[in-house]
Amino acid sequence: MLPFQIERIYLDFQAENDWVTQHVLQSLPEVPVKGVGDKRGLIKNALSMADPIGEGKRNLFITRFYGKRLKPCPGTSRHICCGYFVINTVTNCPMDCSYCVLQGYLNNPFLTLYSNWDDLLQEIESFLSVDCRPFSRLGTGELSDSLALEPLFPFSQYLVPFFAQKNAILELKTKTTEVQNLLSLDHRGRTVVSWSLNPPRMIEEEEKGTALLRDRIEAARRCQEAGYPLGFHFDPMIYFEGWEKEYEEVVQLLFSRIDPKRVIWISLGGFRYPPQLKGIAEERFPQTRIFLGELFPGKDGKIRYFKEIRKEMYQKMVKTLKEVNPDLFVYLCMESPEIWKEVFGWSPQNSSHLNEFFEERIKKFIGR
Repeated sequence: MLPFQIERIYLDFQAENDWVTQHVLQSLPEVPVKGVGDKRGLIKNALSMADPIGEGKRNLFITRFYGKRLKPCPGTSRHICCGYFVINTVTNCPMDCSYCVLQGYLNNPFLTLYSNWDDLLQEIESFLSVDCRPFSRLGTGELSDSLALEPLFPFSQYLVPFFAQKNAILELKTKTTEVQNLLSLDHRGRTVVSWSLNPPRMIEEEEKGTALLRDRIEAARRCQEAGYPLGFHFDPMIYFEGWEKEYEEVVQLLFSRIDPKRVIWISLGGFRYPPQLKGIAEERFPQTRIFLGELFPGKDGKIRYFKEIRKEMYQKMVKTLKEVNPDLFVYLCMESPEIWKEVFGWSPQNSSHLNEFFEERIKKFIGR
């Protein structure tokens, strides 16, 4: 049973006979299906709805994708990034976080599944055959949650065994508990399962439709028992009255259930957003309070907390995490060398230098 509602399936005629399409239709036999020949017309009509983003999350569009679906993480200019590559299997997400940048990014509001799966696997295969790095890191969590559609189509059952045979790492980032399909797979440590974490109050107020914090951690514990390396992302970290105590309580709860020695990495990233997001989010979420902080345009054009606030949050979180285990690998997502030096006392020289630290960390885990 799906944890979210699909009211209608729009099926691109060109995708009608794909095996992925047939699997999805069999999974949702009660949902009405409407054939689509004019994709542009469908999307144009959808964008004229009162809340196209909210409506789109309840309608599934199955189509083919003919461009590249494997791309470098866009990162952000003048900031250090980790050399990650993103795999786009789905666009949009059935969950509805107030801060989600997809609200102002996607020109197609539908929850969209691409059915030419074999083409995607071949694209990944071709990329890995020429990539010269010891361990490329790829993940599916940029344009959608990695596991949200597992009950609809089991992406993990195809991707995890595929990566188990490669000198590469797949990261599945999620805010769900949809891990059942993962537990029996032979992953050989090549798949990292990661959760985005925030205090329960922020989850309740700003992360509509996502799993509770305790449930996310319990799902992570199950993956830990199945031998998966785990990742955790405190991103976006949100500044509010009492933030320090509440984030510390998240860390305490996390490591009361999770062995820190099985955590391959933890990222920290302050709340940041492109300028166009604020108006969209405040209209859709009139009760949101995330835009009330001391937020200013950064060098990359994104709106960010004042650097002293970011520095304080990162320093205190690093201290809390290192008290659990000093060997935890903690990094900053999309931050400047200046902030790195303020928080850690040093900074990677550039993004390639940071990627070398990831490779060393991966070798330690793969070698176990």
